Amino acid sequence: MTTTNPLLSAVNRVSLVKQIFIGLILGILIGWVAPNAGLAVGLLGSLFVGALKAVAPILVFVLVLAAVVQHQKGNEAHIKPILLLYIIGTFAAALTAVVASMAFPTHVILANAGDVSTTPPSGIVEVLKSLLLKLVSNPIGAIADANYIGILAWALILGAALRYHSSDTTRQVVADLADTVSTIVKWVIKFAPIGIFGLVASTIAETGFDALGSYAKLLAVLLGCMLFIALVVNPLIVWTQIRRNPYPLTLMCLRESGVTAFFTRSSAANIPVNMALAKKLNLHEDTYSISIPIGATINMAGAAITINVLTLAAAHTLGIQVDFLTALLLSLVATVGACGASGVAGGSLLLIPMACSLFGISDDISMQVVAVGFIIGVIQDSAETALNSSTDVLFTAAADMGRARNN
Repeated sequence: MTTTNPLLSAVNRVSLVKQIFIGLILGILIGWVAPNAGLAVGLLGSLFVGALKAVAPILVFVLVLAAVVQHQKGNEAHIKPILLLYIIGTFAAALTAVVASMAFPTHVILANAGDVSTTPPSGIVEVLKSLLLKLVSNPIGAIADANYIGILAWALILGAALRYHSSDTTRQVVADLADTVSTIVKWVIKFAPIGIFGLVASTIAETGFDALGSYAKLLAVLLGCMLFIALVVNPLIVWTQIRRNPYPLTLMCLRESGVTAFFTRSSAANIPVNMALAKKLNLHEDTYSISIPIGATINMAGAAITINVLTLAAAHTLGIQVDFLTALLLSLVATVGACGASGVAGGSLLLIPMACSLFGISDDISMQVVAVGFIIGVIQDSAETALNSSTDVLFTAAADMGRARNN
């Protein structure tokens, strides 16, 4: 979009990533120097996240619908390899968290569980039951509640029906609708630097720089695991697909997807950002329009790390010895549980009691561990979401490029 306004032209010449970095620095300064002003401009961040969350369900529905309707027989959407990468990445993250927790055992000061009022899932069966029930949710309700499992299911079903029972005109209308919603998303993303400025300013104003000092070791283990997955394990997985230096792609996804996800703290809200990045990478639209929404729902390496690190910290605090087989079982439970974690801030924490139950830890104690998670969540959940969301587009790109290499 061109403009004759000199100021807007100057802004448009600066890349979005640089604009976000400027917003980040200004947000830190405002939140630190003038906390009251930081709290006030926090409204800008809330508006930005709200806009992303509002448009994301509609975007997912129309893009998946359009992809299925326009899909020609013989064109491979190439979803299965991406799903396999999602599962491998999440399980590798769970194992990494186990090894790190055993190498650096952490004692936590349990917080007051009374501050956490939400009821967590009681086990894997409940998580799977919840996922199945979401599949048959009312389509209007699914969009209104941002139930991405239900949205995906209805978009696939309706798309399949329209594919065989619609005219070329109807297909074109669906394609035009998808393009229209995508344009709206581009407008929203243009405001990312302002939104992140507000989010950072309000966060610094509320917590300061020393709010997480007493939980520094626990946070270090969590962040260390996430960095190891992001910078070592994920590039290795990507290399198996593209057979060349994986770091340019890895760092690009972290920079252009992870930075935004870090501050929105929502995989769901970051779906439009990932869609835009996938288009920028010239990936197969039939693939990424489905794999990225699925990834925001089930690709949860960061969640698996959070579940395992906090669960093993609770076990260490209570003097419970964890053997290898139990740790392996915990990794499997965390992998399945993480797939059911909500795509919003703090979704993984409520699955900790389920993992704690493997060691006979009572709900009262495990909910105190959840409360600790909320205390460190300002950084933990941001880093977790950045890892989760950037990996969605990273693995989609790796599988797509790997397929192109083999053809």
